[in-house]
Amino acid sequence: MWREMKRLVCALLGLFSASCTWAESMPKIELSIGMYRIDAEVAVTEEDRMLGLMYRTKMPPEHGMLFVFDQAATHCMWMKNTRLPLSVAFLDETGRILNIEDMAPQTEDSHCAVKPARFALEMNRGWFKEKGLEAGQRIDGIERAPKPQ
Repeated sequence: MWREMKRLVCALLGLFSASCTWAESMPKIELSIGMYRIDAEVAVTEEDRMLGLMYRTKMPPEHGMLFVFDQAATHCMWMKNTRLPLSVAFLDETGRILNIEDMAPQTEDSHCAVKPARFALEMNRGWFKEKGLEAGQRIDGIERAPKPQ
């Protein structure tokens, strides 16, 4: 209960100091693709998936957020109240990238998976392109992601 209240207060106030972060409240997982390592927070509950990276003003370069969905579907993401420009990779059950979409901050445009996706990985905008990553490649470590709640 305290965890949820703290996240709500942080989100409403837009405060992201050491005492007010999501990093302490969401599970974390290490993912990789080729020689690239990703420190990802895992949005596994409905509440965490709805909040995502909203209200944050920065994210370290090799950090991201992995969204774990209850089932594979053509899930869509949007950027309402999200201040960071992001790229999202939609992933199938095995972690294979289905498509990558760039998203502009604070918009309500839908960015959707081209095929049923079980996961979505948000990174700073351009991260996938800078690394030469594209559809068909596989994110390793996805099998260790917590199950949806």
